[in-house]
Amino acid sequence: MKKLQLDYLDLYLIHQPYGDVFGSWRAMQELYFQGKIRAIGVANFHPDRIADLIANSGFAPAINQIETHPFHQQTENQKFLEENNVQIQSWGPFAEGKNNIFHNEILIEIGNKYNKSVAQVILRWLVQRNVIAIPKSIRKERMAENFDIFDFELTKDDFQAIQTLDTKASLFFDHRDPNMVKWLSERKLEM
Repeated sequence: MKKLQLDYLDLYLIHQPYGDVFGSWRAMQELYFQGKIRAIGVANFHPDRIADLIANSGFAPAINQIETHPFHQQTENQKFLEENNVQIQSWGPFAEGKNNIFHNEILIEIGNKYNKSVAQVILRWLVQRNVIAIPKSIRKERMAENFDIFDFELTKDDFQAIQTLDTKASLFFDHRDPNMVKWLSERKLEM
């Protein structure tokens, strides 16, 4: 915090469910109770890992930051998180442009209906689902566009159309794949 020149952090996350998760979580809880961190959470945790963390610490994460976008909608995961008072937060809401998301006919058609871009449709869809979104952009005009999503509302039909895009699979990698876990662990050791 000295390097950041801050007295506290708003949110601190465990990035992935590997390594000494419980030791990290206990240390984060201590900082939380000292008032040095306002909220603690996790990222990339599947429901079983969240359940284990809550059961063994008695403390639910404020947030689980997970890949959530039209091609990987995480509806079942979101239900579980809501039942356990954990807020879902989307990383990669635009799927990092994969699957030609900005040229998807369904999303374009919905956007045309409201005179909005595909990005705005996606962000509005997430907001209406009560999913916090972290859109990534370095362009000022895109950032302004990303905020311009509160003057329209998607309909049930729009939601049903977007639901057809769900592949129920990551576009990046599976956090449960043993080979990926090994690869990520090896990278961590190199740092």
